[in-house]
Amino acid sequence: MRSKRLLFFVLFLFSWLVELSRAQNNKTTEVHVGVVADVGTSYSDGAILCINLSLADFYSSRPHFKTRLVLNIANSREDVVGAAAARYVWILTNGVSDELPWMNEMSIEAMEGVLGVKTYIRKSKNLDNFRDRWRNRFARMKLSVFGLWAYDAITALAIAIEEAGTNNLTFSNVDGSRNVSELEALGFSHYGPKLLKTLSRVQFKGLAGDFRFINRQLQPSTFEIVNVVGTGEKSIGFWTEENGLVKKLNQQPQSMSSWKDHLNQIIWPGEPDYVPRGWEIPTNGKKFRIGVPKRSGFTNLVKVTRDPITNSTSVTGFCIDFFEAVIRAMPYDVSYEFIPFEKRNGKAAGDYNNLVHQVYLGTYDAVVGDTTILANRSSYVDFTFPFSKSGVGLIAPIKDQVKRDCFTFLKPLSWKLWLASFFSFFLVGTTVWALEHRVNPDFRGPANYQASTILWFAFSTMVFAPRERVFSFGARLLVITWYFLVLVLTQSYTASLASLLTSQQLHPTITSMSSLLERGETVGYQRSSFILAKLKETGFSQSSLVPFDTAEECDELLRNGPEKSGVSAAFLETPYLRLFLGEYCNTYKMVEEPYNIDGFGFVFPIGSPLVADVSRAILKVAESTKAMELERAWFKKKDESCPDPVTNPDPNPSSTSRQLGLDSFWLLFLVVFVVCILTLGKYTFCFLLKTEGNDFWKEFQQPDNNSYINLVEKCPCSSSLHMPGNSSQPTNQTHDI
Repeated sequence: MRSKRLLFFVLFLFSWLVELSRAQNNKTTEVHVGVVADVGTSYSDGAILCINLSLADFYSSRPHFKTRLVLNIANSREDVVGAAAARYVWILTNGVSDELPWMNEMSIEAMEGVLGVKTYIRKSKNLDNFRDRWRNRFARMKLSVFGLWAYDAITALAIAIEEAGTNNLTFSNVDGSRNVSELEALGFSHYGPKLLKTLSRVQFKGLAGDFRFINRQLQPSTFEIVNVVGTGEKSIGFWTEENGLVKKLNQQPQSMSSWKDHLNQIIWPGEPDYVPRGWEIPTNGKKFRIGVPKRSGFTNLVKVTRDPITNSTSVTGFCIDFFEAVIRAMPYDVSYEFIPFEKRNGKAAGDYNNLVHQVYLGTYDAVVGDTTILANRSSYVDFTFPFSKSGVGLIAPIKDQVKRDCFTFLKPLSWKLWLASFFSFFLVGTTVWALEHRVNPDFRGPANYQASTILWFAFSTMVFAPRERVFSFGARLLVITWYFLVLVLTQSYTASLASLLTSQQLHPTITSMSSLLERGETVGYQRSSFILAKLKETGFSQSSLVPFDTAEECDELLRNGPEKSGVSAAFLETPYLRLFLGEYCNTYKMVEEPYNIDGFGFVFPIGSPLVADVSRAILKVAESTKAMELERAWFKKKDESCPDPVTNPDPNPSSTSRQLGLDSFWLLFLVVFVVCILTLGKYTFCFLLKTEGNDFWKEFQQPDNNSYINLVEKCPCSSSLHMPGNSSQPTNQTHDI
């Protein structure tokens, strides 16, 4: 559409008709300049008047100039500009915004809520004088920014022509036999390059501001941001090259993220409570054709269903919901439709490589689904940022490694601890017998009775208090120490045995991918997945690879094992692995993640402008609560006891239960041993000192009638009162030890 603006204020610069008319009396040269305008419109007529005023002012102040510009007006035969505003943010360029004062009220009311970028002209003394002159001469005509631009532009042209001179004001001949336009009929100007070079150096203070070129471009202007309200407009801010968007011209720039920090309140089209979308991506009236994969398993990610009555297609799943959330997060609308990648019989039309290749061929405008980002695919299509973490996990069956048999009760303690415990039992029993033998009738009697008493006393302390009482101080100190050791030891044994008998110690049957290769095991992989190529590159033969489609098929292959035409392990991408272990976590376990990949991404043609915007929207959704809601909805575990393999990747730890060893109790055994040595040593020393080493064993067999223990009143329940052959000494006698 041709612009109805005044040649962008004057499409004059290099399309002029030259007629040299040299006046002999003043020696001036007339240069005829063509001006294309919408003759008859108020803003165009005003611009032409400004041009004429500019020439009059310019030459009246410079009568010595040898050139004079002569205007030749051409009609652009009108052009029509329209606008609409509904449901979207509409922004008018400065070319339209500057024309608002000349539009009728009906047109302005139709643009209620529209934003406009309007040229801002700073006030100056020359501008005020020119406005006064304009009002005096053209009271009924409004002065527009186009007129100011035309005034400055014709002034710049006059200066440039004066400096460039009038030599070689000629045009090259044009082939008259060809059907050419009016501008083409002028030919090529030999004077144009010189004039262009001179014009680019022109600088002066004009009515519209500083007039100068930088790299053949006019210096950027200050723009006023306006909001169309009612039949008029209101200013909501400004834009400058230095500070960007600001509410006031003297305001310092702020590093804020919201437009509300840079602009005043805006009334949007239709006055909604939300900010409308900026625009809708053009599709030439057609919806975006988005291909989706047709899956037979793991349909939580993508599921295609067809209504048998209406034959309409419905596409659901985590990937679909995430894509729709991304589209809602984008700043503009995208009209699209999902097209399943399937044959007429409803089966998949190919694998994922075939699906992605359809974007390259132009069959689809994009692909949405569980499409993995791979290097070889990115050579002919573009991927967005990944919207789901991924990787390839190795899962294997888990089995309880604990063998339970009739000797399980011995497993909680190591053999060293068992030996140390038995030795301590005999040591403590023997020591207590030695200390109590001469003063306590319970530890005397026939030899076989004394031997059984030693064993009975020592071992009975594990479960209950023995019936034999101890009287001597050394024996009591030893028994107290021994009781503490037995308490700690029995409690630890009980806890360890209970854990061993009741808890499972599940270990995977396969520990790594390398062990599968070494043993030549058969493994499973997802059909139509890139995993097949990865496994072949690693070294697996085609005969050892078994495909599967659904979680149920994978479970059956793993349960059967290689012995029943099954597999030893299976490879799954992380999202599918989450779904699988969410149902079978008590039977299988991920043991390794041998391949790292970028994850799932949306597919677009190379160079698509949507890739960057969709990627930004993916980040917005991923950082919001919406992503968590989608994951909870679509990755819901069928077995609620199963943890998430991503947040808790080891639901069945394979650590072996540790046996209780001597290293955990050696200090207690040492204390008991020291007490035994001290008490037994003291007793032996005192006994030898008393007997002077004569008849040691014979004296040891005799009761100690001089011990203070004989003065202690015995409990009636004491076994010493009922032992045959035991004689009690009179309690009214006092003896020294």
